[in-house]
Parts: sequence; structure tokens; C-alpha cells
Amino acid sequence: MPTATLANTTIELDDEGFMTDYQAWNLDIAKELAAKDGIPELTDRHVIVLNFMRQEFEAKGTGPSIRRLTKESGVPTKELYALFPGGPAKKAARIAGIKKPVGCI
Repeated sequence: MPTATLANTTIELDDEGFMTDYQAWNLDIAKELAAKDGIPELTDRHVIVLNFMRQEFEAKGTGPSIRRLTKESGVPTKELYALFPGGPAKKAARIAGIKKPVGCI
């Protein structure tokens, strides 16, 4: 399994770059993961989405679908795509330190 050193912490990643231990996550790691995904800065709106993703993962064992994410996070679809371009549910899950949501390609 690949590893990466982010925010002075060695973390294990799966083959698609998702953290294998979501409990090792913190905001500093998220900032570095975001930068690797082309997001130079995490705003408060990004953090709302990341926290929602993590809460759903803790409650259900998977991240929310894009539909649920836009309906329940308080971040509309258009903004979500602007915050996490190129696949918001998958990209947000990776930055949030959780597994890839079921149904993401």
C-alpha cells in the first residue's frame, strides 16, 4: 500500500489516493491533499463540505452521493462543482480523508 507524508505525518493511501485510516485526518492534511488535487486554498465553504462528508462517513460507512451532498450540506450544486472541480463527491471525499463514495467512478 502506498504511503505519503503530509503535514509531517505518514499516512497510508489506497491505489486511488484515498486515505485508508480516516481517523488520521486533520485539517493540515486536508490542505495538502487539496493542493495535490489542484485546490490551492481551503475556504470555510470547503470545510463545510469536508465536515459533512466525514459526518456521513462516520454515521453510514460511506460518503454521501452527489445528490445528498448538494441537498443536505447547504452547498448548492453549482458552488460544489466550483469548489471541487472535476468530480466534487470523489474529490471532496479524498480531501476529507474518507473512502471513495459508493457509486463514484
